[in-house]
Amino acid sequence: MDTIAAIAAGGNAPCAIGVVRVSGPDCFRLCGQVFRASKPFGELEARKMVLGEVLDAQGRIIDRGLAVRFPAPHSYTGEDCAEIHCHGAPVVLREVLEALFAAGARLASAGEFTKRAFLNGQLDLTQAEAVIDLIDAESAAAARNAAAQLDGGLRRRLEPVQDALLEITSRFYAVVDYPDEDIEDVRPEEITAALQEAESRLAALLNTCRRGRVLKRGVRTAIVGLPNAGKSSLLNVLAGYDRAIVTDVPGTTRDTVEETVLCGGVLLRLIDTAGLRETEDLVEQQGVERSRRAMESADLILMVSDDAVEEAHCSREYREEFRRLLREVGGCQTPWIFVASKRDLSGRTSEAARRIDGDARNRPAACVSLSALTGEGLEELETAVAALFPAGDPAESGGLLTDQRQEEAAGRAREAVCRALEALQDGLTTDAILTDAEEALDALGELTGRTAREEIVERIFSRFCVGK
Repeated sequence: MDTIAAIAAGGNAPCAIGVVRVSGPDCFRLCGQVFRASKPFGELEARKMVLGEVLDAQGRIIDRGLAVRFPAPHSYTGEDCAEIHCHGAPVVLREVLEALFAAGARLASAGEFTKRAFLNGQLDLTQAEAVIDLIDAESAAAARNAAAQLDGGLRRRLEPVQDALLEITSRFYAVVDYPDEDIEDVRPEEITAALQEAESRLAALLNTCRRGRVLKRGVRTAIVGLPNAGKSSLLNVLAGYDRAIVTDVPGTTRDTVEETVLCGGVLLRLIDTAGLRETEDLVEQQGVERSRRAMESADLILMVSDDAVEEAHCSREYREEFRRLLREVGGCQTPWIFVASKRDLSGRTSEAARRIDGDARNRPAACVSLSALTGEGLEELETAVAALFPAGDPAESGGLLTDQRQEEAAGRAREAVCRALEALQDGLTTDAILTDAEEALDALGELTGRTAREEIVERIFSRFCVGK
């Protein structure tokens, strides 16, 4: 395997510190041509920062910095690995990289360092995926979960299932292959117990999918309401700046506007939609249609209503449009929160907002009253959102399924275990039962990387950045 190098930190813009990472069999020799210290690079103390001179391809000093070497197998990649830390000027980092290329290294591809760690047994696939999840984390909760998964949290949760299935399958084949040996036959009750335990654990694991997706991707949240209800004002106050244009003119928002915010510790991907009403304006019609599609695909709906408008002073058309929208939102299967806006003008609390609670088939999860101008009532909204998307047991951190690939593999494993249990109940032979158990093991192996196909591995690491 050849030696690879890449800029791991800095490079695109000036920064305080830049890092160049190197890995491969010729790592220390190449680094010795680029970094000059009191000793030859290969003789430097392992895992200890050393001060020295950073050289370009012609051997000229371009910086003074630090270097550290990680001899195999005790390194990130499992190979000889090193890092050169220098000032973060892009030109300096490029010169260091060019010097390494001149010495014989090549540019690492996206995710190649982590891929080598996986291939060398330093990480399984769930841990490798946790690396990119940690880099991409947009909330503290997501970062904590990714860090725990990188520490092997999901692997440890899968091990009891794998061990139980391996125990019954290996003993069965041992008896078949070595009939003269004194090996105890696997008993039906042992098979039943192992399969039931596996099914229970896999079912519990699959129940974490929703929380895992929320942590990783956030909650797709549609803000809907009639024109001028206060939707854009709500988006702006949650975002902390004027993300959307706000005017007194109905129909100001013609298209969906998106923003990512933290609300009650939950990552919300807010979609401010055009006011949902019947209109002759062709441009506004397209905005209304996009709003409906956003609502249909949302994980959460915030229905905003102008609580400062007295019903007695509303037109008949306005009241009809409000009731129609209420029916439309309430008819969805998506959880929703009723938000009475402009509390600073109406003076009404959240208790008054609960008047609509019985007007829809799918009742709102909560009714809150708030003011985007003063911020009053925002805490109630945060509480309602946190109740809908709870953080879960902290002990589960790192043991959540966070993407579709993981969910599909765990789902196939559970389906195979369920088929094995059905075959057992139907009185099928042990070998037929254990065929399904082996399918479950294959699916779990795909999840962790033990039996993952090459295209799956390539797809996972293609998401990484160069230098990681």
